Amino acid sequence: MPTSRRSFLRKTSVLIAGSGLLSRQVFAAAAKEHITGIQLYSVRDDMRKDPLATLKALSDMGYRYVEHANYVNRKFYGYTAADFKKVLADNGLKMPSGHTVMGRDHWDATKKEFSDSWKYTVEDAAAVGQELVISPWLDENLRKNYDDMKRYMEVFNKSGELCRKSGMRFGYHNHNFEFTQKLNDTLVYDIILESTDPSLVTQQLDIGNLYSTGANALEIVKKHPGRFVSLHVKDETKSAQSKEIGSGYESTVLGTGVANTKAITDEARKLGTTHFIIEQESYQGKAPIDAVSEDLKVMKSWGY
Repeated sequence: MPTSRRSFLRKTSVLIAGSGLLSRQVFAAAAKEHITGIQLYSVRDDMRKDPLATLKALSDMGYRYVEHANYVNRKFYGYTAADFKKVLADNGLKMPSGHTVMGRDHWDATKKEFSDSWKYTVEDAAAVGQELVISPWLDENLRKNYDDMKRYMEVFNKSGELCRKSGMRFGYHNHNFEFTQKLNDTLVYDIILESTDPSLVTQQLDIGNLYSTGANALEIVKKHPGRFVSLHVKDETKSAQSKEIGSGYESTVLGTGVANTKAITDEARKLGTTHFIIEQESYQGKAPIDAVSEDLKVMKSWGY
């Protein structure tokens, strides 16, 4: 996720068990059914200019599932939940997941309850047909010290409880800081995994965002079978002009980069991942809509 999207997120702010008692074979059996979708941030400019035409183009090229990155004032890309669900259906699309940042203001620690705005977020997610409500950012002020972050992870669990009442799951989507920042000598990502209930909080692993941090996405998937219901499928290429997270790398068409994407995706599928969400944020001169068409062709060639 590039710096520009990080700013964007701030501004617009199934049950798979994670128990180590279950075998990898059980997780593999649970992963027989899967979906391949696209994070609409990949075509953000197109969605801003003409969401209807963009959604139709995605459908025409073969996409059947999308993931939103725009929920503002109870609207998805300017449409109410009911209207956007119809727009999607008219184009043969569904939206099983979406990104909305859950921040400090969404939880009243004194009253021990969520703000109306977060309750509406969950309500509208259910109305539009989501299975996963994913927060794609953890504000810096929530991870200044170990104790404060541990406390906020309880809010993650409570959000999971809230989502479960509507038949959904709450999830978290990583960037790169989770694999570089430590609190009490523990990586932020490990704190998230250790402090959240797998039955309430799933993880959407973005294999591109963590590239070049020193973390190994393939090993992370193997180490935590069942924790990743969703995967952001990305590939990375070297770029001196990169504006994305990482050191001199940016996303590229699947199968053309250096991120070992297919191996990671295949392993995740074996171990329980069911949502495979394509995201490309840099295009090396291609039109974004053309790049995501190539991405889908690659995914299909891989058997997704």
